[in-house]
Amino acid sequence: MNNNNSMWLIGLALTLASSALSANPNKPGGDTTTSRIDENAFSLPAANLDFDGRLNFSTGNSFFRNPWVVAPATTVARDGLGPLFNTNGCQNCHLKDGRGHPALQGDDNAVSMLVRISIPAQSEQQKAIQAKQGVVPEPNYGGQIQDQAIPGVAPEARVRFSYKDKPFRFADGSQVMLREPSLIVDQLAYGPMHPDTLFSARIAQPMIGLGLLESISAQDILANQDPQDSNGDGIRGIANQVWDQQQQAFSLGRFGWKAGQPSLMQQNAAAFNGDIGITSLLFSQDHCTHKQTACREATSGVDPDGSEVSNKLLGFVEFYTRHLAVPKRRNLDEPQVQQGDKLFSELNCDGCHRRHFVTAKRPNLPALSEQKIYPYTDLLLHDMGPGLADGRPEYLASGQHWRTPPLWGLGLTEVVNGHTQYLHDGRARNVTEAILWHGGEAEAAKQAFAQLNEAQRNALVAFVNSL
Repeated sequence: MNNNNSMWLIGLALTLASSALSANPNKPGGDTTTSRIDENAFSLPAANLDFDGRLNFSTGNSFFRNPWVVAPATTVARDGLGPLFNTNGCQNCHLKDGRGHPALQGDDNAVSMLVRISIPAQSEQQKAIQAKQGVVPEPNYGGQIQDQAIPGVAPEARVRFSYKDKPFRFADGSQVMLREPSLIVDQLAYGPMHPDTLFSARIAQPMIGLGLLESISAQDILANQDPQDSNGDGIRGIANQVWDQQQQAFSLGRFGWKAGQPSLMQQNAAAFNGDIGITSLLFSQDHCTHKQTACREATSGVDPDGSEVSNKLLGFVEFYTRHLAVPKRRNLDEPQVQQGDKLFSELNCDGCHRRHFVTAKRPNLPALSEQKIYPYTDLLLHDMGPGLADGRPEYLASGQHWRTPPLWGLGLTEVVNGHTQYLHDGRARNVTEAILWHGGEAEAAKQAFAQLNEAQRNALVAFVNSL
């Protein structure tokens, strides 16, 4: 064997050894993983951030956490709220950087849940809008119901849920009562909605590990697509393709319940614009329709660069949202958790909730670069059946498609947020209910779960809660 081959083999062996050392399921975020598992477990910087990175993280955190105010104001770096909005600060939806919940009985507004709206594309003009924006906004209310407003402007509507019980019986005869939500939208301030309006209620998602998900190569995500179900397992994941405002081109969708955003920068800017009413260079117009005169005439908090949030400030928020750490796993050595781990594979739950990826090399983001991570998602769209359908398409996502949500950190939801309300609209009150709402491509996994005995079901739930 020549020297070149010997050196290559040595290098390969070192690389494999390094990979084996870094592949630690106890550290789902790789070297970014935090050891904190208390009420602040979702709000910590990546463990491998350097000193300068932690300063940038803290700066971004301040703009993520603190409220915005009505313009004009002496607080010029934070004015421009509204005129219509859902909340006055990012942290209000992502409380402690965690998961939102549906409005409680008697609440005046939904706060950590929003309702997206649109109408079906019929005319050629509407089809062109849908191709570029993913949806056609409702004429009088736009693309999102905003249930709060600044003084002098009327909130668009009130949103809340009513529920009815839906029983489910396991093979062993035991029963669980699911709750089936019905969305109620009333107190419309700007006239009736289009008769064909489509509604999609969505709670805020946890913020942990987003920079790692953004760092997975598009090639690695696309490799898991199987639109023709070539392996016959019933799973047909597809990638969403969405408009990238920065690139002015279509790109892989990664973020949001239907993978409707291509990057954290665009996700953040869209949330500033739609949820808080703050304009940026990416989204320069407030959400005011032709019917909303007071909204269109309200004072803006525009900075010299022509936006209410500068690119510099958005950059700090992007850095913060990229570097929120994933907490470590718990209870890996417990026999019940280990049994649940095996069942997770046997039921093919990891057919969608892919266990691990390796992030791409990112020279400008060393903390996120080349990390072995365990997010339990494929970031693809899957048809989840009529039970979970919102009926509202978004780019390539149909009314029954949802992006596979990451499961890392899920077991700390109650510790951080004080509840366990899961799925896109928070209908599931625990992991068991969330599994039982699965349908479509996940119908076989759900039915297999229903055939388990109580001890096996508890083991699977214990495994998911260990993530």
